[in-house]
Amino acid sequence: MFRIGIRREDKTDQERRAPLAPHHVRQLIKDNVVEIYVERAEQRVYSHDEYENAGAKVVDDLPECDLIMGVKEIPVSRLHAGKPHLFFSHTIKGQEYNMPLLQSILDQNCTLMDYEVVTDEQNRRLVFFGVQAGQAGMLNSLWSLGQRYQNLGIETPFKHLRQAKTYPSLDEAREAVSAVGEMIRREGLPKQITPFICGITGYGKVSQGAQEIYDLLKPETVHPEELSKMRDGTLFSSANRVYKTVFKEEHFVKRIDNTEPFNLQEYFSTPELYTSSFAQHFPYLNCLINAIYWDDRYPRLITWEDLTTILEKNYPLAVVGDITCDIDGSIQFTVEATEPNNPVYVINPDSRKPQYGFEGDGIQMMTVDILPTAIPRDSTNAFGDMLVPFIPGLAKTDFTLPFDKLNCPPEFKRAIIAHQGKLTPEFTGLEEFLKK
Repeated sequence: MFRIGIRREDKTDQERRAPLAPHHVRQLIKDNVVEIYVERAEQRVYSHDEYENAGAKVVDDLPECDLIMGVKEIPVSRLHAGKPHLFFSHTIKGQEYNMPLLQSILDQNCTLMDYEVVTDEQNRRLVFFGVQAGQAGMLNSLWSLGQRYQNLGIETPFKHLRQAKTYPSLDEAREAVSAVGEMIRREGLPKQITPFICGITGYGKVSQGAQEIYDLLKPETVHPEELSKMRDGTLFSSANRVYKTVFKEEHFVKRIDNTEPFNLQEYFSTPELYTSSFAQHFPYLNCLINAIYWDDRYPRLITWEDLTTILEKNYPLAVVGDITCDIDGSIQFTVEATEPNNPVYVINPDSRKPQYGFEGDGIQMMTVDILPTAIPRDSTNAFGDMLVPFIPGLAKTDFTLPFDKLNCPPEFKRAIIAHQGKLTPEFTGLEEFLKK
């Protein structure tokens, strides 16, 4: 019988997710697909008893398994030499901080599969926490708004919201946001922050999750081209409702030479031809939720210089919820990834150092990089639902075969970054990052 080990998450003691929930384990064992070992972890959202009752063996240390499965990165000291591992490795962009991990995987002749590149033939991701990241990110950002405004002496209904991790369930958090929306419609928002406009970048799973939560406030949707009309009074706005605008690529970048209109395929293939045009929207946003994919080929959305402009001109932007959390990335002043027990900081372009909490001069930043763990049951359940259909195929895989002979489900074969201590053909470009 193929043996799967579910490892203890130890990147941070606040990580409460697992790749499979007990009901997934029960289904797989009932169908005689695998044996499952679960490493003890007191902080995990599901208890040891729940896994044992589902048929798993709960152990202090994982035995020799045919596949080691987790959520976040595995410490180098806890790799199982020569074995396949499945987790979010955060290596495919050549992330400097995880190159030692990738090198150790190669040195120990391991196989690494990464959920981030489990895709179908159209390159669509199949196993992800994106929706949950968006949900938790928006919850935390709305909570941050209430606290930041209160610190600035502005009383709003947002002050009644709590941090995402404090709600027993996502349903209870949804009820709280809906209640705040009712208060806004009944009592209105203070004049100095109206019209209240939240901008959301992107339209993928993360953005969809964020919008789902924000939509509980029953906002009116405004097209990016209409934002200026909201502020100058040309377009009617009300203090008794909130507004939402969603930015696609065409709304935040433009051709450098201005000779051609925006072309999405050209932007993806030759992003060096483009520069940010997002500054045109700065005067209108109270809150910005960043939910776009970004790497260093693309122009930044907002720079340090832009932040100086925003503060000097006293624009209404109070909170940036950077769900993508790329350090020094699309939001250049995302300077640190935070954890749920210390989730926010204020940043300004003079010191460029985070001041944790809600006090200080600058912009409030919410940059938690493990957002889905704030809603761990919902996250684990949804993730396992996506993962379970592939496990019978993985259980039939002989990982001792050479890469070109692997009988692995194609969706997961595309996700193999390293096999038996060597980078696979699609990921040989990581050699340059390893050398550095």
